[in-house]
Amino acid sequence: MLAKVGLLKAGELRAIVKGLERIDDDIAGGRFKFDIADEDIHLAIERRLIAMIGDPGRKLHTARSRNDQIALDMRLFLRDEIANVVALISELRATLIKLARRHLRTIIPGYTHLQRAQPVTLAHHILAYVEMLGRDRERFEQAAARTAVMPLGAGALAASTLPLDRRMVARTLGFKSITANSIDAVSDRDFVVDFISAAALTQVHLSRMCEEIILWTSAEFGFAALPDEFSTGSSMMPQKKNPDLLELIRGKTGRVVGDLVAMLTILKGLPLAYNSDLQEDKERVFDALDTLKPALDLLAKFWPMLRFDTKRMRAAAGGFALATDLAEYLVGRGIAFREAHEIVGAIVRETAEAGKTLEDLSGADLRRYSRAFEIDAVAILRAENSVARREVEGGPAPSMIKMRLKELGRG
Repeated sequence: MLAKVGLLKAGELRAIVKGLERIDDDIAGGRFKFDIADEDIHLAIERRLIAMIGDPGRKLHTARSRNDQIALDMRLFLRDEIANVVALISELRATLIKLARRHLRTIIPGYTHLQRAQPVTLAHHILAYVEMLGRDRERFEQAAARTAVMPLGAGALAASTLPLDRRMVARTLGFKSITANSIDAVSDRDFVVDFISAAALTQVHLSRMCEEIILWTSAEFGFAALPDEFSTGSSMMPQKKNPDLLELIRGKTGRVVGDLVAMLTILKGLPLAYNSDLQEDKERVFDALDTLKPALDLLAKFWPMLRFDTKRMRAAAGGFALATDLAEYLVGRGIAFREAHEIVGAIVRETAEAGKTLEDLSGADLRRYSRAFEIDAVAILRAENSVARREVEGGPAPSMIKMRLKELGRG
């Protein structure tokens, strides 16, 4: 660009480009010698370039400031890393979708307040995380769009008197647009907050996922068994198998949430334009990436190795989890929901006192509570039938899940 607008001669351009290519090779090969006196990466490269090619190297910094250079560097770096994170999210979603297809009719109790509520399918439960991850991916893609704005040419804060072609630079670097205000260009780190915010919420979703698996694999639930490859034994108790991976992912969520709070705190008191406080953005971004990327990768490997006890899950989904089905049966027979709720509440209370569950009741038992119950009401008292009847879009019926899986494809 500098050559195009006449600020570099053709020979100077060739010397600078050739020198930068050699420096790039030296850095990649570990041969580049950094000097603490250089202050930062830009001065280190410029020093080496001048040593290699002489005076043309002194023109490298024309119309640039470290302020707009570092803003550019961060945007280039995050543009690539966001793409990597999106790919990892897509891989985890694909893993979960594949697993859901295998458990289309596997019954599991759904919970509210950590109390058994209503029967659903394991596929439906797993797809809840697929939806979360879909929103996560969308947020990262939105963050990527706001990151892909080219700031170079803003200078220290007031652009330049030289005839720069910023849009040429943007095209060359693969940016779709350029910053519209030079002061904002060097002081803006909103795109960093966007990225860390998306990372924090994704990590929270992974933490919830891990907590659920930890519960499922406990003796109290017994819904699944931990794979040996992703668990550890106790140093004292030989019978123990600990979900260390899941606990570490859950625990490290605080780091990413902390990165977000730290970044917001860095920005909250800064006057325009550039301030050295902004150097703190690197640690926050690097830490969020170093935490989130392995978590996504490891969970994609973990889920296929989890072994489910489908009989245990099915047994847990019975009992009184079908009470709402009975109430809705009565509503379908013209009884107001509040009245139906009271009738079924009495059934549950008295059945529990008798040491039985709803699945033990006969048609005659039900008719003692309401003449609206007919012989077909007994068929409701099976978890499989309950789930199959929930053919509301977004519901757990296998027919609805098949439709959603078709929409999702591989993820």
